[in-house]
Amino acid sequence: MADMDGKMISIFKESTTSSELHEAMRDIVKLAGVLKEMSDEDYFQSPVKLLKVLRLLNILQEEALGLSEQEMENEKSIYYRYRNLYGEDEDMSLDDVKHLVYVLGKYNWIMKTPSSIKMRSLGKRLLDLLIRLANDSLAYYLHDDITRSLFQAKRDAELSEAYDDKGISGGNKLASMIRNVEEAVKLLKERELEYLANRHALTQVQLINTLMEELEVKMNERIRAFETFEDSLPLTNLFQQGIYTISEGIKISLGTINKIVKFTNLQQTEQTHTIRPELIRNYMIKTFHNPYDEDPDPHQILSFMEQDQYEDEAMDGMWIPVKFAAPLTAEDILDGIDYIENYEPATNEIEEILFIEYGEPEELSDEEIAGKMEESQWKMTKEQIPTEHIERYLEESGGQAQLHSLVFEVGEGKWGDALQSLLGVAAMVSNQRAELGEEIKSNTKITTDTDWEWMEGDLHGRKTVRARKPKR
Repeated sequence: MADMDGKMISIFKESTTSSELHEAMRDIVKLAGVLKEMSDEDYFQSPVKLLKVLRLLNILQEEALGLSEQEMENEKSIYYRYRNLYGEDEDMSLDDVKHLVYVLGKYNWIMKTPSSIKMRSLGKRLLDLLIRLANDSLAYYLHDDITRSLFQAKRDAELSEAYDDKGISGGNKLASMIRNVEEAVKLLKERELEYLANRHALTQVQLINTLMEELEVKMNERIRAFETFEDSLPLTNLFQQGIYTISEGIKISLGTINKIVKFTNLQQTEQTHTIRPELIRNYMIKTFHNPYDEDPDPHQILSFMEQDQYEDEAMDGMWIPVKFAAPLTAEDILDGIDYIENYEPATNEIEEILFIEYGEPEELSDEEIAGKMEESQWKMTKEQIPTEHIERYLEESGGQAQLHSLVFEVGEGKWGDALQSLLGVAAMVSNQRAELGEEIKSNTKITTDTDWEWMEGDLHGRKTVRARKPKR
């Protein structure tokens, strides 16, 4: 128990400016980088892919520890060693091995030279961590629901002994151990009826009880060890909670074992034909005040009862099933009975959901689509250049007019209005809303002076402007 009177070495208590802390965090980054590179994009394929990667890494580790017969000269040596150990594998090709070596070199796990591939100190430490983590997980999943929590609590105690006792923080392992024991006790309470109804559950409950007793010893050792730390004072309530929880778990598991034994020998007990009220009264009081008594309570007895165990028993009285479902506790049954007795059916009218009929989608031809586009473009043009007054003048003139007359009549002889009129005519012509025709003589004689005039020799003013409809 070295260094038990000092402070724990913990990343959470180290200064962020510490160079050692930065190096430690870089190790974690390099571990995460390798795992990300080596895992499969498909989530369900990742476990198998990662296992094969760990096999390759283990080959490199064995070589680094001197356990292999010869050095790993290059990627081919690793590949053929893998095939020799695990056989042909379509999912692990030579290219995969080369990629792995590249990734390991990228994150500084290995050192590659022209004649050999060797693991660096960083690679050895992180690979040891990965293999321990995988083996711990495998051992965890080999247990059932309750013993998983107890197994993890035991591992917490062992890790606390391996780390905390050496002055290195194991990460609140004592609190984790107590929490795992609490979860195991909770599951044991919920599944007690299932264990009582199962004729073959005695071995399982005995295993749980043994683990509980071992954990009690481990927990007491851990609590005594932690009392020497400076940071142990805030954990006093947690220590008391852990002691209470483990003692409660031992009582429940031991009581369940004794109940199973009594149920097993129930048919061999003597039967009496005399009712003794005082014994029944004492039994009721005892089961009410002591839930962890070795004698089963009425609810447990009913859950264990079977039908037709004796001659002419099948039709007598009330038949109770062999066992209730595991999650169905006494409180759940009472809630269900109360719900049935006080159930009130819904009286609101059923809302009718209107059925929406969807018609066939309207299809447009290429010409119709082009026409829609031209119409949209024409509307956008009219937003910029007003043409309503020109269209109205052409309509009043029978659909056509001389350009000179149109510009004069619409623009009232003003130069700016004449320019706006010409822009409007140009917009209509370009959008196929009007066209320019041959020269004609105007019947309108213009006597009013204007501040504009056509250039000498320019005959555009005599051209005809005709309104038209677009082709589409």
